[in-house]
Amino acid sequence: MFKKEYTLLRIVIVSVFVNMILYHYPFISYIMEHLELSKVSAYITFACVIIALFGVQVLLFHLIALFGVRFFKLFLMITFMANSIALYFVQTYNVILDRAMMGNAFNTRYSEASAYFDPKIFIYIIFLGILPSIIIYKIKIKPSKKIGIFLSGFGMFILSVFILYMNSFTWLWLDKNAKFLGGLAMPWSYSINAIRVELKKSRANEKQLLLPNGKFKNNKKTVVVLVIGESARASQFSLYGYSKDTNPQLEKEDVLVLKNTYSTGTYTTKSVASILSYDGSPSNGYEPLTNYLHRMGAYVEWRANNWGAPKEKIDHFYKAGELKKLCKGEGCNYDEVLITNLNKSILSVKKSKILMVLHTAGSHGPTYFKKYPPSFEHFKPVCKTVDLKECSKKSLFNAYDNTILYTDYFLAKTIDKLKKLHLPVLFLYLSDHGESLGEYNLYLHGTPYAIAPDFQKKIPFIVWESKEFLKLKGFKKPYIRAKKRYGQNDIFSTILDALGFESSIYIKENDLLYR
Repeated sequence: MFKKEYTLLRIVIVSVFVNMILYHYPFISYIMEHLELSKVSAYITFACVIIALFGVQVLLFHLIALFGVRFFKLFLMITFMANSIALYFVQTYNVILDRAMMGNAFNTRYSEASAYFDPKIFIYIIFLGILPSIIIYKIKIKPSKKIGIFLSGFGMFILSVFILYMNSFTWLWLDKNAKFLGGLAMPWSYSINAIRVELKKSRANEKQLLLPNGKFKNNKKTVVVLVIGESARASQFSLYGYSKDTNPQLEKEDVLVLKNTYSTGTYTTKSVASILSYDGSPSNGYEPLTNYLHRMGAYVEWRANNWGAPKEKIDHFYKAGELKKLCKGEGCNYDEVLITNLNKSILSVKKSKILMVLHTAGSHGPTYFKKYPPSFEHFKPVCKTVDLKECSKKSLFNAYDNTILYTDYFLAKTIDKLKKLHLPVLFLYLSDHGESLGEYNLYLHGTPYAIAPDFQKKIPFIVWESKEFLKLKGFKKPYIRAKKRYGQNDIFSTILDALGFESSIYIKENDLLYR
C-alpha cells in the first residue's frame, strides 16, 4: 500500500468517503431517528442529506488540495485527530457540537474539562486519529493538476446541488434539522462553531453600554447575597417534592420556594448573563447588574468557585483559590470556601448598600462524586466514572443527589451565617441551568434550548429574608410576589428594590418584592 503512488485527486475523493464513514455514525443515527422510515419519501430525504454532506465535504477537501500535497496531508492528519476527539464526546455524552456547546468547551477551566476524560478516549484517538494519520503520512501522493482538482471538486459539488434541487421537497426537513445536523458533521461542527464563538467573543469585548443613572432612596445598610448554583435541577430537591430527603437543612429554615422557575439557557455563560441583565437578555450589550450597582456607589463582591462571570468592574473578585488560603477544614475544597470570612467582609464595608455574589461549583458533572465532601456520600451506591452511560440509573442519581444534599447544607450554613449579622439581608439562590441524567438518552447540559428537556431548564429558586429585612420592607412575614412562572429575568429588578434603588430601567413586573 505504501509503495504504490497515488494521485492527489484520487486521495482527495477517497478521504471524503473515509471521513464520512469513520466519523459520522451520530450524524446518520440522528437522521434515522428523525425520519419516518415507513415512508418512501424518508429514504429519499435520507439520501439527500447524505448527498448534501458529501457535496460540502467534496468542495472543502478539493479546495484544501489546491494548496498542494503537503498541506493536504497536514489538513487530513489534523482533521482526523480532531474528529476522533470530537466523536468521543458526541458518542459518550450525546452532545451536539453547536455554538453553545463549543462556547462551553472554551469557557470550561482545565480542572472541569479534565473531568470529562475517560481512558476510553485513547481508543478513539489511537484507532480513529493516530492510525489514519499514520496512513496519510506514509502514503505516497503525487501532485495533480490544479485545474483537474478544481473541476473535479466543482463538478461533484454542482452535481450534488442539482440532485438536491431535483428533490426540493426534502429542503423543509433539512432546514428544520440543519442546526443539529451541523453540530454532528465533522469537521464542520467544532471548527465552524468554534469560529462563531470567537466572533461572538470579539463582539462581547466591545465597550459595555451604560445603563441610565439612578439613586438610592436611603442610607440604611442593606445586604443582598445572590448565590448562583450550577447544574441543579428542581426535580431533585425535596423542597420541590422529590421523594429522597435531599433538603433536610433548608426545610428547617424559613425559606420561600419558588415553583415553576425556568432558566434562560442550558449553559453557564448565557444563564449568568441573563441573571445579571436588566431585561433578562444575555446579549443586549449593557453593563451587568454587578457593574451597574458598583458604578452607582454600592459595594459589590464576587466570590467564584466556577467560571462564566461577565467582564467585571466591581470592588473585589475572589477566586476560590484565594479564599482557600484563609479557610480551614474539609469544606475548603468545596463550595463552603465561598463563605470564608463572609460576615467579616460584609461588616467591614463602609458603604450602606452591599451585593455579594457567590458562584458555586454546585452539581457540575460528570464527576458528581467530586463535588461534595466524603461525609456527604449519603445515597449509595455512587457512580464514579465519567462515562455516565456505564452507570446504573440508581448509582447515577445517587451521585447527583449527594451534590444536592451538600448544596442544601451549604445554603443553610450560609443563611445561618447571615442571621448573625442582624442586618436587613435578602438571600437569593437559583441555579444557572438544570441537568440531564440519562432521560431521553441525554446527559449533562448544553442541549440546544429549543429541544432541551425541562430537566435542563427547570431550576430551583429559593429565597430567605432576615427579620430586619422584613421590617425594613414593611412585610409582616416572608414575602415574594406570586407568579405563574419565575425566571432569571426576575433577579435584576428584585435586587434594585431590595437595595432601595430607583432607576428608569427598573421593571415592576420582574420585581418579586413588589406588591
